[in-house]
Amino acid sequence: RSCKLKLIKKFIFHYKNVRWARGRHETYLCFVVKRRTGPDSLSFDFGHLRNRSGCHVELLFLRHLGALCPGLWGSSVDGARLCYSVTWFCSWSPCSKCAQQLAHFLSQTPNLRLRIFVSRLYFCDEEDSQEREGLRHLKRAGVQISVMTYKDYFYCWQTFVARRERSFKAWDDLHQNSVRLVRKLNRILQPCETEDLRDGFTLLGL
Repeated sequence: RSCKLKLIKKFIFHYKNVRWARGRHETYLCFVVKRRTGPDSLSFDFGHLRNRSGCHVELLFLRHLGALCPGLWGSSVDGARLCYSVTWFCSWSPCSKCAQQLAHFLSQTPNLRLRIFVSRLYFCDEEDSQEREGLRHLKRAGVQISVMTYKDYFYCWQTFVARRERSFKAWDDLHQNSVRLVRKLNRILQPCETEDLRDGFTLLGL
């Protein structure tokens, strides 16, 4: 019971989407790995990680990828490449260096699809910050990036934290802070959408 309480306290402290996140120097990552095992069947793996020995959690996940996604770089019996869909729920958005490495990795692994939900945006206050460009780099690499809202916190609570032993209670300003961060992320990623439109006009000869 004491371990469960510690887990609950850690989740609320590290995933709380407060404006001033003092003391939160680690990044936590809850993940879902989904693989299609047949025409009508899927397999799921769940887990969570945090920064270890100076290694950022995003790169730590990539180190475990071989075990989490068997056959990712090979093929199945019928010769088709195995396809995986991975979802992350992160307490912080990736730093610029992790974003670049993730984007490069995904460019070499077309059969892996990544979606990232973030609780807070890491060093994204400055208009010209490298972290903002890193998020745009991920979007160009095909990563879906979203801010966590109540339903995402509820899902994490039910899946990774307390399950059905205790109900999730939203903290003060959860919704307002999510709305603020969604707007901020949309402004950051908007240049990517402008570039996509330009590319589309170029293809049309306009």
